[in-house]
Amino acid sequence: MTAREAEQRANAVREARRWIGTPYHEQADVLGVGVDCGMSLVRVFVDTGLVPAFDPRPYPRDWMMHRDDERYLDVVRALAARELDLAVETPAAGDVVVWKHGRTFSHGAIVTGAPGTLSGWPWIVHAYADAGRVEEIPVTGTPLMRIAGGPRPMRAFSYWPKGAI
Repeated sequence: MTAREAEQRANAVREARRWIGTPYHEQADVLGVGVDCGMSLVRVFVDTGLVPAFDPRPYPRDWMMHRDDERYLDVVRALAARELDLAVETPAAGDVVVWKHGRTFSHGAIVTGAPGTLSGWPWIVHAYADAGRVEEIPVTGTPLMRIAGGPRPMRAFSYWPKGAI
């Protein structure tokens, strides 16, 4: 990892952590006032200057329960340079993880590492409706990540190309 990439990853984690405690509110993106999991990803990557400004709103609140189109995944792909192969790669600080909820991948988070660090996967920051706010937790710390019979399907993406110089 280059020094520039390390700095960018640290900035993404720092920005994600600034949102901790912000109330969960559908389609909002105002620090301290309200944000949902999709807009929190947009704010982190846009506000740190990693991607140009864009706005995926509006989107139906429960689209993932009734449709097969991967709307959320399309937003994540707009942020990412590549999808990680979870069989051989571990997400790093600043990477994005997404889970299938309903019929599609529709919940995401920023990998942070353990609180106060940039290592220690699997800690995440996410805006979570059931918690009512943005929180930093171990990835196993929320029921949204599990379904009967095991963990929910998960994918991971990185803004940084593999072997970036």
